[in-house]
Amino acid sequence: MMDADQLEFEERETLFIEVILPLSLAKNYIYRVPFDLNAQVAIGKRVVVQFGKNKIYTALIKSISHNAPEVYQAKYIIDVVDEHPVITTSQLEFWDWMTGYYLCNEGEVMSAALPAGLKLASETIIVLKEEFPQDGEVLTAKQEVLINALKIHNRLTIDQVSALLGQKTVYPIINTLLDKEMVYIAEEVVEKYKPLLKSFVSLHPFYHEEENLKQLFSLLEGVPKQMNVLLAFLKLSKQQSVIPKHQLIEESGCGQSTLKTLLNKEIFVIEKKPVSRLKEQDDDFVLNFELSGSQQEALTQIETEFEQKDVVLLHGVTASGKTQVYIKLIEKAIEKGGQVLFLLPEIALTTQIVERIQRYFGDAIGVYHSKFNNNERVEIWNKVLNGKYRIVLGARSAVFLPFQDLKLIVVDEEHESSYKQQEPAPRYQARDAAVYLAWLHKAKIVLGSATPSIESYFNALHQKYGLVTMSERFGGVELPVQEVISIAEETKKKKMVSYFSNKLVDEIEATLQLKEQVILFQNRRGYATILICATCGYAPKCVNCDVSLTYHKTSGKLHCHYCGYHQSSINVCPACGSVHIEQKGFGTERVEEELSLIFPDAKIARLDVDSTRTRNGLQQIISDFQEKKTDILIGTQMVAKGLDFDNVTLIGVINADTLLNYPDFRAFERSYQLLAQVAGRAGRRDKQGKVIIQAYDDKHRIIGQVIENKYQDMYTDEIRERREFHYPPFTRLIFVNIKHKDMNVLNVAAQQFATALRTQLGNRVLGPEQPMVGRIRNYYIKQIIIKSDKNTAITKVKSVLKEVILHFQSQKDYRSAIVQVDVDPY
Repeated sequence: MMDADQLEFEERETLFIEVILPLSLAKNYIYRVPFDLNAQVAIGKRVVVQFGKNKIYTALIKSISHNAPEVYQAKYIIDVVDEHPVITTSQLEFWDWMTGYYLCNEGEVMSAALPAGLKLASETIIVLKEEFPQDGEVLTAKQEVLINALKIHNRLTIDQVSALLGQKTVYPIINTLLDKEMVYIAEEVVEKYKPLLKSFVSLHPFYHEEENLKQLFSLLEGVPKQMNVLLAFLKLSKQQSVIPKHQLIEESGCGQSTLKTLLNKEIFVIEKKPVSRLKEQDDDFVLNFELSGSQQEALTQIETEFEQKDVVLLHGVTASGKTQVYIKLIEKAIEKGGQVLFLLPEIALTTQIVERIQRYFGDAIGVYHSKFNNNERVEIWNKVLNGKYRIVLGARSAVFLPFQDLKLIVVDEEHESSYKQQEPAPRYQARDAAVYLAWLHKAKIVLGSATPSIESYFNALHQKYGLVTMSERFGGVELPVQEVISIAEETKKKKMVSYFSNKLVDEIEATLQLKEQVILFQNRRGYATILICATCGYAPKCVNCDVSLTYHKTSGKLHCHYCGYHQSSINVCPACGSVHIEQKGFGTERVEEELSLIFPDAKIARLDVDSTRTRNGLQQIISDFQEKKTDILIGTQMVAKGLDFDNVTLIGVINADTLLNYPDFRAFERSYQLLAQVAGRAGRRDKQGKVIIQAYDDKHRIIGQVIENKYQDMYTDEIRERREFHYPPFTRLIFVNIKHKDMNVLNVAAQQFATALRTQLGNRVLGPEQPMVGRIRNYYIKQIIIKSDKNTAITKVKSVLKEVILHFQSQKDYRSAIVQVDVDPY
């Protein structure tokens, strides 16, 4: 045991801490710890520090030492925020890897990783909750002052709170009020995630008594409409435990007013409950399900592969029942006492899987993504840290959570491009990051897809990953019948009705007559892709970006899809005064309009970024389609991701050429994946579906491979081309984008940057070239591509790149240029 003198000496030791600030800084700062805070500092805790003249931030302690910084005098930290660390040492290791691999700064990783409630800064706005638990809350005098000030002013910045309380150390006070759920961080509430609520009808408890029910029958004898509702309710209650309001109205044939009368009479009670956004029928999913033969075989193979390899690729056709295999793997991981991370490409479109797994594992599961408000995200963070959540379902940002004992990671739809973070840095690929995270925790990882990415399949074939294949659909449902229609041929024969071939129109009609549903896919939103003057060729362009404006009929305006700029549409050419303005190209809006003319009685909805801007827009569209209130759903690639409707038997692809002709080396791979995923939405229960693909280039090999379901052929063709032209997986790509508002400065800067790289990396450096869109938000862009073959140490290439960036940014002439690095830009 230490004596008093030794303890005193320890408390008087001079400690220095390296902290990570939530800013893009090339190096971490060292701060000095006041003696009275020595016992409180620990790696992973947050501290309050002053950075710059008067900015105050919460920073994270990365390391503690006795070494003072050599080149500057360390400032003192102001306070320690936490009693216990909020991040783990393995997270810091993960951040280090991400910083090095994706060539970003640690502060940028911290900003991406931590919920805003854990990153308080002097500009953070604190708002009083409208309803908070006041009863029984014991507040200190200063907390009381702050709450009273918020009641008057509604919102205060942390700087204003400091001034109000007359002290710099306000962070612990605010932190306590956040924990008590009395205040929240303002900017986070805008996108609060709300569950989809539906109205369910139940009989008033009074009528559960048989005698009372008999009296009710005699009471309603003279009111046939109300009697019909009661009879319909009793009939439905024999078949199912809960009765949705819309189903009761439909079954009884009575309107809303009749049901309202019965509610007013307190015969029925309505209760709103959260439900799945995608489907109500769960006949294919029960809690104690049995795996089919092929599912059991796949599970056994995965477990066998795990004995030798940490990563297994599960290649299963659409609707083969991969989710049930995942659930069995999750079950086994939890039995061993570990935690599980289940990654999904887009939470909003995969609520179905979320609900299935939530129902199976109950309270042990957390869902984590950007649609939750800040308080909820902090709460989930803490529950993962404390081990209360055994399973986390999340979008790409869930890789940053503080797992204590991670045993399994599942990456569903691993080919999805939405796993790649585009802006801001770190521009990470969540699938690849998850592979490293699994290695860090000595966990296993399953990558699942019906159309795996070329890289993952390459790694599986070359024994880096295990490979397990599921080639038949669950329940023996056949793959859809697929047919390709030549738009050129149909046009020549005058068989096109607007954008639809005769065959597609006939099939839609036949499907609607059978009371079944249709999904139409067109990968362009808006009404017309561009407006163009037929006389002089003028086309309206964005004032901030080098792109043409897209005409949107719903708003009546021309929109830029890059920066959000919009202006009124034109009827007269501003260049030559001609009134001959033509619309070229078409998007989902135009398809919706044309289709409503052909099928005036059909209920048509549109699923794209524009139609889902409102908070509950997406849920409402999907819910209406699921409840069969909509007959035809027209959408962009959003319709291809994770939707599962039991009544969809026809899929139509309006124009496949827009995918195939995209100028990118991944265009054919992405086209195959998207077309195959769209086709997989058809006939997912007991009916075989039908898919019609319209294209000008109907003989294109990718379309043929999709129709014949030949993934291996597509892979073989693609891998041959990539080997020949030195593209991934045979080379590693790094894109360097240099941006500046002055085109002349940019040209010189980009040329100098490329020359400096070339002196050390030679012909691995390509460019600088102007990318497809050469100006966005008034910044001109030049792109340099580094192609590093497998024999070159990628660490050497990255080290050279970092040196060149540092030297470039230290030059006065180019300090105003922005350099963005994107490693593995796919």
